[in-house]
Amino acid sequence: MKKYFIILIVLFPLLSKAQEKLEAIQQKLTETDPDQVIWSLQDCIDYAALNNLTVLDAQLDASSAAVNYKQSKQQRLPNLTGSASESYSRGYSIDPITSNYVNQDIFSTSTSLNTSITLFQGSQLNNQIDQNALLLDQSALFIEEAKNNITLSLTEAYLQALYYKEAIAVAQNTLAGSQQESKIAKSRYDAGAIAKKDYSDALSQEASNNYKLIQAQNSYEAQLLLLRQLLELEPETNFDIVDPDIDYNGSTLLLDKVDVYHNALNTLPEIAASKLDIDISEKDLEIAKGAYLPTLSLTGSLGSGYTSIQDMSFTDQFDINFNQRLGLSLSVPIFNRGQTKANVQNAKINIEKANIALRTQEKELYNKVETAWRNARSSQEQLLAAEAARNAAKDSYELAQKQYEVGAINTTDLVLTQNTYSNAEQNYIQAKYLGILYAQLLQFYQGNEIKL
Repeated sequence: MKKYFIILIVLFPLLSKAQEKLEAIQQKLTETDPDQVIWSLQDCIDYAALNNLTVLDAQLDASSAAVNYKQSKQQRLPNLTGSASESYSRGYSIDPITSNYVNQDIFSTSTSLNTSITLFQGSQLNNQIDQNALLLDQSALFIEEAKNNITLSLTEAYLQALYYKEAIAVAQNTLAGSQQESKIAKSRYDAGAIAKKDYSDALSQEASNNYKLIQAQNSYEAQLLLLRQLLELEPETNFDIVDPDIDYNGSTLLLDKVDVYHNALNTLPEIAASKLDIDISEKDLEIAKGAYLPTLSLTGSLGSGYTSIQDMSFTDQFDINFNQRLGLSLSVPIFNRGQTKANVQNAKINIEKANIALRTQEKELYNKVETAWRNARSSQEQLLAAEAARNAAKDSYELAQKQYEVGAINTTDLVLTQNTYSNAEQNYIQAKYLGILYAQLLQFYQGNEIKL
């Protein structure tokens, strides 16, 4: 009871706060114009923490672990069973109530209450309770791990959606430039200043840029679908995302990667859960060793009955035949074909496997931290290079537009310059959002919240 009370005190403020956030989001969905509902990344994270199926499944596992913990504690209590039977016998037999040999028809009724309690079982009951308490603690860590996983998935998907959203704006600007250039090309073609090929090249570039715009729009819609699925929203739910004002210039403060790794070891729930796996396996070993020791049980019963051969009423016989029994039962293991020894050996093997699993997870975590750290460092340099390339390509394109307007260059040269600028713009926004993603990953591994 004390353990449940402590858990309730710790979780209640968190659950209340999460529920308030969920209600706020649901109110937004019901009261706001559906065509204007937009979600921030924090809205997505808060909503998914209470609605994502993986998180809900982990919460059900935690509920099951709580049931198992409570039931294991009740194994210390005595059991109680009641029984009643009615029988008929004919011929030479033993009266089940009086135990007399008789040769006649017998109708008999017997009732009893039976109880037993285990006084000692090699501390197996206590170790099982302790193990179930560890499993309950571990289930809470699995919930946090599920929430972390969905948070990372949402962050990556959200940033990818922002990239596609910005790519749409770039494609629209590029298309607008192509449309203006097509008008110029037509007027010059009508005036006989350029050949039909130059005019056709301008129309072809406009059509190509329109195709790229449609591609960007489709990619954005597909990414919104992925976000809806991560949030477990219904297909008909209107959904769009906030376009945050992100002023990211690539100057992320990079801590020492070893420090980041050690922070992650101390904060991530999957590492704590793996450490608990070792403790759980050690409890399995103690439970297995308990089978070497004897089991002492206390038993008791109350009973009475009625038989037709006695010349007394049903009530009188139940009063006279009332009996009580109390006994001790000792079971000493002598030989069980090596089963206990095998269980002990397997438990020791499982402890070693749990240690190996922890070391493997720590190595995988370091690899993730190392990768995120290297990518964050390289993204800074890539963003600076992409920004310089974009600025140079923009200047070149603007100059080419002016030259094209006065007929100093042909359409082919303008198209090449425009494509160069468009590609440089795409590379820049891609480098920007990759840099933001890796910077947020490093914040996550340090135990900080992900924020845009």
